[in-house]
Amino acid sequence: MSSPAENKSLSERLLLGTTRLASKTWPIAKRIFPETLEIDDNRSLWVSQTPDYQPTSPLQENISADLVIIGGGFTGTSTAYHFSRRYPEKRIVLLEAKTLANGASGRNGGMMLNWMPSMYGYSPEMTRRIYQMTWAGIQAIIDIIQRHQLPVSYRLDGTLTAYTDSHRAEVAQEEAEFHQQIGIPMQFLNASALKQKLNLQSAYGAVIDPNSGQINGAQLVRALRPVLQEQGVEIYEQTPVLSIQEGSELTLKTPNAEIKAKAIVLATNGYTGKLGYFQDALFPLHSHVFATAPLNPSQLENLGWHGLAGYADDRDRIAYSSLTREGNIVFGGGSNQAYAYLFKNRTIDSDSPGFAKNAFNKLTQTMETYLPNSANLPIARRWTGVLGITLNRTPIIGVRGEHRNIYYAIGYCGHGVTLANIAGQMLTDMYSNDDQQWRDFPFYQQPYAPIPPEPFRWIGYQMFTRLTGHSPRV
Repeated sequence: MSSPAENKSLSERLLLGTTRLASKTWPIAKRIFPETLEIDDNRSLWVSQTPDYQPTSPLQENISADLVIIGGGFTGTSTAYHFSRRYPEKRIVLLEAKTLANGASGRNGGMMLNWMPSMYGYSPEMTRRIYQMTWAGIQAIIDIIQRHQLPVSYRLDGTLTAYTDSHRAEVAQEEAEFHQQIGIPMQFLNASALKQKLNLQSAYGAVIDPNSGQINGAQLVRALRPVLQEQGVEIYEQTPVLSIQEGSELTLKTPNAEIKAKAIVLATNGYTGKLGYFQDALFPLHSHVFATAPLNPSQLENLGWHGLAGYADDRDRIAYSSLTREGNIVFGGGSNQAYAYLFKNRTIDSDSPGFAKNAFNKLTQTMETYLPNSANLPIARRWTGVLGITLNRTPIIGVRGEHRNIYYAIGYCGHGVTLANIAGQMLTDMYSNDDQQWRDFPFYQQPYAPIPPEPFRWIGYQMFTRLTGHSPRV
């Protein structure tokens, strides 16, 4: 008779093996980080800094609406904000399966960046326009924070990309000079100048973008809730959408009620496939991140970190890190262990602790290769979030359906802090037939590259990461 393990699928056996390995290595992690035993609840640093937040009650009765927004992250709250300001007379409902900022908007690495995930093959004019678009988006985020006096921690003193190969550093210097010629304020730092900002080991140079920074996304999204409610938006948390019936009027089923909607917005990013949409367009990638406790000036001086919001490297297994205004260092990426894709686009419940304990050991080791003096820093939080990844690393934004009443903005591939907040303005303009300024951007109402179905999708991901040693660059 075969054992239960032998009856499991290949993906289940590999996941079981990973779990067993984590159980063996976790005692080592306890000895290394004894102070972190009580914080492995998968609550991000960002969410932990909204301690008084309480979710709204779930929807309990059947209603109708002009617009229903599904998802309470950056895309959903941004759309609700811009749409309700333009159409104060319309009934707008926002549904969130759990709590606002429960997804990637409250589980990211905190980087507020310009550009799109992939910036290859564009003309100088489009390159300039994409940068100007994202920089305007960052300024719009700050403007909303200041206009409504939101209690959001952020900094806007630049981020850099470090180059760990001398040839790539030379190419980056040429590219930075080209960007300056077309009006983009990039600056190349040689190894000596880089040390004045950040003393990264093995870096030959870096390109700094002064118009980028770091932000607590959970504070932004959750602080917007009373603003949205004052603008007439009805918000129901703890209300997952179970199914959508299309038509000139859409019907959305939730656990306790139905909603009739004239139009909807899919603001669900990596979770969109659960609703039956874009299952061949993107896959949910689990990204693991940790944060230190707040560091004092002497600790930061010892690390060689001076007046900079964050950095990323140039490797395929991209490592990235940000520094909060309060002094927490946030770190993610840098190895295959830093990411995970689960068979059939499954997503781990974001409240489930202990999903990737082994991965966090690798994360800390990776950070030490860049910042050797970080080995004994106290760890405050560890968490996992779900990114929405497209095959060509280009977001997907537009409208679909026979009645052209299903709007969507998904697939930010790690650049969602900026792009998802811009998406609210885009979708509002599209709804208003006032979207001329967006129409020729490469992500706007464009066909997407389909991802192969399972099991080829899962096998392809595993083969690529295991055989090449690379993680998808996000």
